[in-house]
Amino acid sequence: MAQGNKFTGGGNHKMNTVIKQAQMMQEEMNRVQEELEEKTIETAAGGGKVKVVMKGTKEITSLKIDPEIVDPEDTEMLEDLVTVAVNDAIRQIEEMMEEGMNSITGGMNIPGLF
Repeated sequence: MAQGNKFTGGGNHKMNTVIKQAQMMQEEMNRVQEELEEKTIETAAGGGKVKVVMKGTKEITSLKIDPEIVDPEDTEMLEDLVTVAVNDAIRQIEEMMEEGMNSITGGMNIPGLF
C-alpha cells in the first residue's frame, strides 16, 4: 500500500513564516512606492534651456523653455530638446524605482513588481 505525502506541523509553521515575510515585503514595497511618488526629478536639455520637473508618478509638474531658443523656423530642435528632457526624467524615475525595489528584494528579479 502506497503512502501519500503527509504535512507535518513544522510545514505549517514554515508556510506561516513565508506568508509573514511576504506580507512584510509587500508593506515595505508599498512604503517605497509612496516615497517615490512624493519625490520629484528635475532634468534639463540644451544646456539648461529646457527644464522638466516630474513627479515619481511620471507626471510632469513643470516644463520651462527659455524663450531664447524658441525659433519659429526650427520647431524641430525645440521638440527634440523637450523629448530628451522628458525621457531623461522618466529614466531617472525608473532607476529610483528599481533601486527602491532592489533594496527590498535584494536584487532578486520578481516579475510584475513594476
